[in-house]
Amino acid sequence: MAAPRRDTRGIVDAAELFARVRFRRREPAEPLRPYLEHYWLIDWDLPQPYASHVVPHPSVNIVFQRFEGQEPFAEIAGIGLELFTQKLEGRGRVCGIQFRPGGFRPFAPDRTVSDWTGQRVRFPDVPLEADPREVLTPYDEDARVAALDAFLLSLSPRPDPQADLAMALVDRIRTDRTIRRAGDFARTEGMSVRVLQRLFAGYVGVGPKWVILRYRIHEALERAETDRDVDWAALAADLGYADQAHLARDFTATVGVPPTAYAAAVSPAASRRGRP
Repeated sequence: MAAPRRDTRGIVDAAELFARVRFRRREPAEPLRPYLEHYWLIDWDLPQPYASHVVPHPSVNIVFQRFEGQEPFAEIAGIGLELFTQKLEGRGRVCGIQFRPGGFRPFAPDRTVSDWTGQRVRFPDVPLEADPREVLTPYDEDARVAALDAFLLSLSPRPDPQADLAMALVDRIRTDRTIRRAGDFARTEGMSVRVLQRLFAGYVGVGPKWVILRYRIHEALERAETDRDVDWAALAADLGYADQAHLARDFTATVGVPPTAYAAAVSPAASRRGRP
């Protein structure tokens, strides 16, 4: 696995987020890298409340959280189907584990990943033992990363060829813009649409059509953040939309505002400066 990515995909108004919180991505221990995208760490000390917004990736997360005035807690966050909003105020800390799409099932093999979709389930109501304080308390960031490593390694993920296949297929969708329809993709991979959908339900948590659409929106969102002069008609065609109106409709439904309005409201230069 390569080093943690440095893009801002999925983060709504990344420049604003990075101006208000300390955001980092860290690499997990080597045995965990086949299953994980990265760890993500956030600390904040805010004089005024702030609401962050994220268009979720097709990934399960385990999140250890400490908010001022509350007891620390941990939860499994299944794939979010809607825009995720989190209010931050006072002081706090989050240590998150983002699994690769398809990479969570080996750690919790007894349930299909679609069972977690749209759910946020706190420990101890899930069969994964962890003390949030062990992760959140250390002042040293390396110690927090080491605690995350120790927690995941204690779960002894089981090798699973189907998980490997699911991760490989999602990677192809993410990196190959020519993949635009689930049916065509299934035929290219030598399987039926039903088999592909069953694999994604069991190991990714959402269908291949949803994944294709979500990665389109992520790319459009980042282009709006980093390019002041987006040619939306050309981008729509490049992403496989029939026309600009279809892209605008999906973007608005996901992010809450049309892409042109969003692009006008963010600062690409600031986004590049604040990128983790």
